[in-house]
Amino acid sequence: MTASEQRDAREHRFGSSPDLSMGVEEELLLVDEQYRLRPAAEEALEAVAPEFRDRVSTEIFATQIELKTGICSDCGEALDQLAELRRAIGERGYTLIGAGLHPDDPEDPELVDKRRYEVVKEDLQSLLRTPPCGLHVHVGMPDPETAVQVCNALRHHLPLLQALTANSPFRQGEDSGLASARATVVGSYPRFEMPRAFRDYEDFLRVADQLIAAAGVDDYTYLWWDLRPHPNLGTVEVRGMDVQTEVENDATIAALIQALAAKEVDSPGRRPELTREALEESYFQAGRHGLEARLMVDDGSAAPAREVAGRVLDEVRPYARRLGSEGALERIERIVDEGNGADVQRRVHRGGGIPGLLVDLARRTTGES
Repeated sequence: MTASEQRDAREHRFGSSPDLSMGVEEELLLVDEQYRLRPAAEEALEAVAPEFRDRVSTEIFATQIELKTGICSDCGEALDQLAELRRAIGERGYTLIGAGLHPDDPEDPELVDKRRYEVVKEDLQSLLRTPPCGLHVHVGMPDPETAVQVCNALRHHLPLLQALTANSPFRQGEDSGLASARATVVGSYPRFEMPRAFRDYEDFLRVADQLIAAAGVDDYTYLWWDLRPHPNLGTVEVRGMDVQTEVENDATIAALIQALAAKEVDSPGRRPELTREALEESYFQAGRHGLEARLMVDDGSAAPAREVAGRVLDEVRPYARRLGSEGALERIERIVDEGNGADVQRRVHRGGGIPGLLVDLARRTTGES
């Protein structure tokens, strides 16, 4: 790599947006009248009203579409934008389902023909079996070192976020036994993992440079870690979560992440470093058991997920209040009390089987009662 290329690789946009501003991306499934996967992503993108096209994009699967907010100050703004985008797609005659996986996907995918995806297709081959739908939350960072500090700290919260957002218990018409079967799907892909803690921004760049070279990819955006600094956008991006069926839940989880980031910016260096191995195991337990999991806490012990959630909500409440999102935490408390998406899906399935579940998912995704 030449000296000029090395400098280019280290350019970033941290500080270019307001500190702790948020952006949310949700991956959703396109389905037909029978709620089967519909390979219509490029068609839907062309059909959507022009004013929304820069906030809607395709993914590698032709049955999947991504909706993106702009830079938002709080979860209310993010909620309004995501809800508007879902309506804009629906008004063009496209039905959406918000779930980590389609509950009855035949796993015979059609892929989008784009240059960026050629690298992915070459890499993943037969691993590309079914479209996994994630929720990605960006939080604006003032500088690179703060971004690394916050990224390191948020690793400790990934198990709880997984337990709260797990929303894919069914796969190929059967209960997988997991709260998030999506997590096992993406876990088979390369570079989908929890990163280690980084000493500083240069350490992150060193790891990214070597991994880019090893993978033979163009840049760090092919490093699909569960969370990562995102220099091109000037954010920390939290990625390792199932998309939520109700748009309100996506915005609510974004508010929790924003408040967690604010807490870490305000109180740097206070968290004991749990090992990556322990955090990975806790993360798996959350994907397996959801809110029934036992999760790692800072003293190195494990506690019930609901208890961990209560502690975390108490800790971040002042930050959510400062950011104008305290009300969103009440919805998190409701998820803790009533169950996550996987729990809801199983309850609906007990009453209506897969057909009833598909109808329910489509209705809740569009906001119908």
